[in-house]
Amino acid sequence: MTEFTQIQYAVADGIATITMHRPEKMNAFTNVMMREMCTAFDLVDADDAVRAVIVTGSGERAFCAGADLTPEAGGDVFASRSEVESLSDERVRDSGGRLTLRIFQCKKPVIGAINGAAVGIGATMQLPMDFRLASDNARFGFVFARRGIVPEAASSWFLPRLVGMQQALEWCMTGRVFNAAEALNGGLVRSVHAPTELMDAARMLAREIADNTAPVSIALTRAMLWRLSAADHPMSAHAIDSRAIYRRSRSGDAKEGIASFLEKRAPDYPDKVSADLPDFFPWWDEPVYK
Repeated sequence: MTEFTQIQYAVADGIATITMHRPEKMNAFTNVMMREMCTAFDLVDADDAVRAVIVTGSGERAFCAGADLTPEAGGDVFASRSEVESLSDERVRDSGGRLTLRIFQCKKPVIGAINGAAVGIGATMQLPMDFRLASDNARFGFVFARRGIVPEAASSWFLPRLVGMQQALEWCMTGRVFNAAEALNGGLVRSVHAPTELMDAARMLAREIADNTAPVSIALTRAMLWRLSAADHPMSAHAIDSRAIYRRSRSGDAKEGIASFLEKRAPDYPDKVSADLPDFFPWWDEPVYK
């Protein structure tokens, strides 16, 4: 098992839980945490037994209170050099964006359980998650303009898609910290819960997905909704969903889905994400960072 120093990773009954674990620092984000979380998502995608993943923070005070700006954190957490560089061509990528893009690429549903303060990267890392559930003591802040910087972690792409342009502009331009009720009203979170009930609610949602849906269908659906909703024309979506439903309708999963429905029993889907995604997946060309 991979050894982690700033996160915890656990799998139980088909649900993986990734916990940012620097409670003494309010789970402040570092480059080490970024790399460990990306590795954890690699484990999620490689394990067919994992049907959903929950991301949360350690302790009662914070989900992630932003980037660790203290000297002992080591390195520039806002931007890191690419693994491929030369003296004449230095390419810089923000570390938060490395994480959000890895979450975006995940083949399993991702649920954020926002258990406290979520500021800066603590707010933007949530955006590629499929669902965000918040404790009623959670606080959110896209505070970048108040720190003399700009939104990072590809949030200029994710945030307006989730909450609309006007709300995204207001939160980013004011940089104010706001409560869970405002996050719910603005469409950032799905639901708000008492702190003691948050993880149970997140697990209940994960359980509903894990117990009732076909993993390959979920992997395709996640990619289709996130990627095709940004396509220039609905014909792009029609081309992919036509191929996908044609292939899925001839799969063992479809046969099991119909049989379990008719027999009024829980399904036992045979297809695996690791082996049974259709050969046209992925259908997109991954952009190259320039």
